[in-house]
Amino acid sequence: MTLIQSISGIRGTVGGMSQSNLTPLEVVRYISAYGNWISEKTDKKIILLGRDARISGDLFKSLAAQTLIAQGFQVVDLDLTTTPTLAFNVTLHKAAGGIMVTASHNPIEWNALKFFNQKGEFISATEAEELFVVVNRAEFRFSDTHHLGKLTRDTAHFRRHIDAICELDLVNLSAIREKNFSVLVDVINSTGALVIPQLLKRLGVAQIKCVNAEPNGKFARRPEPIAENLVDFCNEVSRSSCDFGIVVDPDVDRLVFVCEDGTLFGEEYSLVAIADYVLKHKKGTAVSTLSSSDALRTVAKKYECPYVASPVGEVNVVKAMKDNQAVIGGEGSGGIIYPDLHYSRDALVGIALFLSHLSEVGRKVSELRATYPNYSMAKNQVTLLGQSPVAILTTLTEKYKQDNINTEDGLKVYFENQWVHFRKSNTEPILRIYTEALTLEKAQALAYKMKAQVQALMQESK
Repeated sequence: MTLIQSISGIRGTVGGMSQSNLTPLEVVRYISAYGNWISEKTDKKIILLGRDARISGDLFKSLAAQTLIAQGFQVVDLDLTTTPTLAFNVTLHKAAGGIMVTASHNPIEWNALKFFNQKGEFISATEAEELFVVVNRAEFRFSDTHHLGKLTRDTAHFRRHIDAICELDLVNLSAIREKNFSVLVDVINSTGALVIPQLLKRLGVAQIKCVNAEPNGKFARRPEPIAENLVDFCNEVSRSSCDFGIVVDPDVDRLVFVCEDGTLFGEEYSLVAIADYVLKHKKGTAVSTLSSSDALRTVAKKYECPYVASPVGEVNVVKAMKDNQAVIGGEGSGGIIYPDLHYSRDALVGIALFLSHLSEVGRKVSELRATYPNYSMAKNQVTLLGQSPVAILTTLTEKYKQDNINTEDGLKVYFENQWVHFRKSNTEPILRIYTEALTLEKAQALAYKMKAQVQALMQESK
């Protein structure tokens, strides 16, 4: 059982003993700290609150709402929503911040609290440290009887989000409508089922079919949208004769496409394709993470645009985007950040931009994928069983110090025509090992070698 505190919020397995899992006590403690911390930042008294469809979400959202009311906040309840929808609506409500109850791609046993500031952006690393100081101090202020807050509901949050997407200059509604697309969507039994069909209809998609469409939080498969979890869906896309497939995670901030022939477009290539479209129409910097494919760098170079790599984590990507006035950015896990809408990973705006791109180029999805550099990536991980990731990374850094390395976020080692990136996860007790090479075989061989080295170091540390 696990409880993880990071720049991605507080995340853990549900139930069990307090202080080592995500229990109601932890929820109340972190929400109380957030309420006190945000009160020191702004005089605004509105906080947005939402959840994905996972089973524990309603319980934790209710605890969060009543805690904030006890602190005098006016809580705007979006209830079942997506992380980007909540983020987008924070500024529209002129709120002090927002809280999303979601463990994103984690399995059903997990849940989490994601914290937003008054700009509708994840709180920064510095802000997170400030918040955690308040948590650890455990001296929380609450309102007296005459100054309690109240709860109101917002049922128009999806409509406002969709309206804003459809009004973007680069969303080509007429071109999309002319194509009469047929699309199959895996919404993984969560809130994508409530909003993606609405969005696709507004965009003019002719035929829409959803699988895993009941938003009950009982995930029909492991929810992370990676290749090994999408085999059945890829086969269904191939059998369905649709134009392509769309996959999101439970809180709809990650986006993956499946080609009409059932092959994966590749989670790394969601951002690549969308950046290709954006940079074609609007020159500027593109940003992704050190763990993302070099394919984005290649696409940016095609348009003579700068490319910047940031540490992993949405707050780090957003900072790099702002520092470099980027026009597109995100993470290779399928996270798209389009600043003309807002600074948050948003699968919904990603869908609209991808459909616009596909409509304009007039190709099948598999044909579009073939236009991009065909780098192959292997994504591996090693579970940390009490071992120190810092010690492991320090040893690896010493081992490869004569090579071309980057230690800004864990350790990235560049070899000829391939690289490996070791880093501690922000969301799970694991060490991630990502490799990329010119073929999948080479990427997997490098990953196998590097994983064996990590496992050997772990054995030595026992």
